[in-house]
Order: sequence, then structure tokens, then C-alpha cells
Amino acid sequence: MSDHIKIHKANGKWVVRAGGAILGESRNALELLEGDMKPVIYFPRDDIAMIFLDESDQSSHCPHKGDARYYSIQTKSLVLENAVWSYENPLESVAQIKGYLAFDPAQVTVEEL
Repeated sequence: MSDHIKIHKANGKWVVRAGGAILGESRNALELLEGDMKPVIYFPRDDIAMIFLDESDQSSHCPHKGDARYYSIQTKSLVLENAVWSYENPLESVAQIKGYLAFDPAQVTVEEL
């Protein structure tokens, strides 16, 4: 792994909420630290209620992680567009996040319980 990104198991139990609903809880989340950006919590897919996520057409490329695909979240009252991303085939240096999901903190709440 490059010095630019550090990944480790996130301590404790983490929860993600959107539109008043809990989308998931995990004791197996990962914390990704990238440069001087805020830490990002990545949740195992098995710990998230995937029924609320719809794959979108959005994608992006990070030179340090690879190609990301995005999901929108359907809440009771609205759709949170491209609020979730995942690296299905990340670069080898960050292979730990393969298949994990990260959430946009501007659209959802991610917190340690």
C-alpha cells in the first residue's frame, strides 16, 4: 500500500443512516485514511440493507484506488443520488476495500455507536 493511503479495521460498532432509516451496522468496517482528507468508513456489503441501494450510471476513477461504481439510496421520501460508492476491482495496494461500501457524509450519517 502506498504511503498516501492507510487502511485498518475501524474500532467499535459503526452505523449508517439515511432518511431516518438505518441502512446497516457493522463491527467489521474499515477506516481508510487518504492524504489529508477526512477518514472514510467502508462497510462490508453483507452488513448493509442492499435493497435500499440502486446502482447508478455514475462512475469515477481514483489514481490511488481504481474505478468506483456508485449507488443511489431510495428513502421513504426521496432518492439520494450517488450517495454510495464501491471499488469492485480496486488496485492491489488497496485490495482490502474490494466490495466494501462507502457513503457520502453530505447525504447520510455515518457514526460510531
